[in-house]
Amino acid sequence: MNRINRRNGNQPDYRNDPCTESFTCKVCGRLVVPEGASSDHRNHCPNCLCSLHVDIEPGDRESDCGGVMEPIAAWVRNNGEWALIHRCRRCGDLSSNRIAADDNPMKLMSIAMRPLTNPPFPIERIEEMTRMMGGDGTLPE
Repeated sequence: MNRINRRNGNQPDYRNDPCTESFTCKVCGRLVVPEGASSDHRNHCPNCLCSLHVDIEPGDRESDCGGVMEPIAAWVRNNGEWALIHRCRRCGDLSSNRIAADDNPMKLMSIAMRPLTNPPFPIERIEEMTRMMGGDGTLPE
């Protein structure tokens, strides 16, 4: 569908052109407007941070998947800018998207803190595991 619209000239090329369209988030229902993003390319909802799988390459609108892209992690680029890692619920594709100026700060922090609040080992065994790795399992005073 997206490729057909593109070939017929019905869809802008967001790789180079700014996105000035508003949309309603398919996840939380919020009206998302381009203003406030501090970017010409709004690609996710500032409330729930979800987007749709519409691109193969950023801005090309070539993907036919259309699945919900869920934010699963945050990372910091070399220049200090934060970005979100999105995973498509339908096909599993991963993508990285810079955060926007008006993104929900509590949602961003909860995503960034997820690995620390849900470690891959039982937290109550951290002292035992530290001793097993050669430490004494205590914190310096």
